[in-house]
Amino acid sequence: MSTSPHLPAPETSAPRDGADRKPWHGVVVATALPLREDLSVDFDAYAEHVRWLVDSGCDGVCPNGSLGEYQSLTPEERARVVRVAVDAVGGDRVLPGVAAYGAAESLRWTEQAAEAGARAVMLLPPNSYRADARAVMDHYRTVARAGLPIVAYNNPFDTKVDLTPRLLADLYEEGLVVGVKEFTGDVRRAYEVAELAPGLDVLIGSDDVALEFGLAGAVGWIAGYANVFPRASVELYRAAVHGDPRAALPLYRLLHPLLRLDARTEFVQSIKLSMDLAGLRGGPCRAPRLPLTPEQEAFVRESTEKALAEGLN
Repeated sequence: MSTSPHLPAPETSAPRDGADRKPWHGVVVATALPLREDLSVDFDAYAEHVRWLVDSGCDGVCPNGSLGEYQSLTPEERARVVRVAVDAVGGDRVLPGVAAYGAAESLRWTEQAAEAGARAVMLLPPNSYRADARAVMDHYRTVARAGLPIVAYNNPFDTKVDLTPRLLADLYEEGLVVGVKEFTGDVRRAYEVAELAPGLDVLIGSDDVALEFGLAGAVGWIAGYANVFPRASVELYRAAVHGDPRAALPLYRLLHPLLRLDARTEFVQSIKLSMDLAGLRGGPCRAPRLPLTPEQEAFVRESTEKALAEGLN
């Protein structure tokens, strides 16, 4: 596959091997999970997809996030997803999501990730009720007992819990988290986090603010549409954090109609449809997700086909 015509080929990523790699640095793809028409998981296709993403220049993968439909998986399926990803690209390139209704369950998923060979995890705050700061601190303390570095995931839209810069600083000062996937879309938070917790790594959490957060000092991107356009995503990221963001604007504008979908309710269906259009394995979604409406599908098709016609991959 060719690189994007809008930017030069991306510079070399972080070292591809070695104990010094941080699994949350660089472009880490929140992987979609290929399902067959009978809604069973195609683990072989998933392994192939994970390898292709890293071979295309991405730094790692994040299985069992919302994009991976972890809520609809059986415990056996969820555990196997992590093992397949680690076997495909190595534990230093896998950042499993370990979200659950409570800390005890998240701790068990973190221990499973460690047993599979993963070297870090990503953790939402409690998502079963609106936890206060005291409960959030206890949640992360409990999961930290597993001994793996934890990247916090701030998604107050879905969890109703906001990991504010002050709360993140408290978590960091206690040694409970090493970074945060910031999904609010509020780029001002990157600067406030840098002031309150200078050592805490900020990761781009929503595709449609990748350039803005990269310019503000993000050291990683948990990317959704990189499932479809990994090379173009790496180019955007490198331009934002290492190069000339202005040079990335034409590519950013071309992809932005799709990148905005990453923050919409139907983001899983949209990304999977784009994968299918690009000749990849996306497939259907499990309930409660329903197929896109005809209007939604038409928009995704038009935007994806326009990007593909420009040679993006």
